[in-house]
Amino acid sequence: GGAVRFVRRELDVEAFGINWFELPPGAVGHEHDELESGQEEVNVIVRGSGTYRIDGDEVPVRTGSFLRFDPETRRVPIAGSEGMTIVAIGARRGSYEPRGPF
Repeated sequence: GGAVRFVRRELDVEAFGINWFELPPGAVGHEHDELESGQEEVNVIVRGSGTYRIDGDEVPVRTGSFLRFDPETRRVPIAGSEGMTIVAIGARRGSYEPRGPF
């Protein structure tokens, strides 16, 4: 019930994971955590709205919302009446090396 675009594979990215998810109206995404992979994850809502169930709490989201998850955080996106498009970016905790004052 939706579409996944494997952006990382298409672009041959090796430093982090990145994927595009399209959920139709009312669809419930895949509930998961990243304990096994150890990845921190950021999800960006690029279209639509809905809620995220995060460790049992309901958090409303809309276009422009950013969410950051620790590896142990259980989450599931739930699309609203207009559907929801999400970009998910993840990398193993501690793998990023900051450069400059950014």
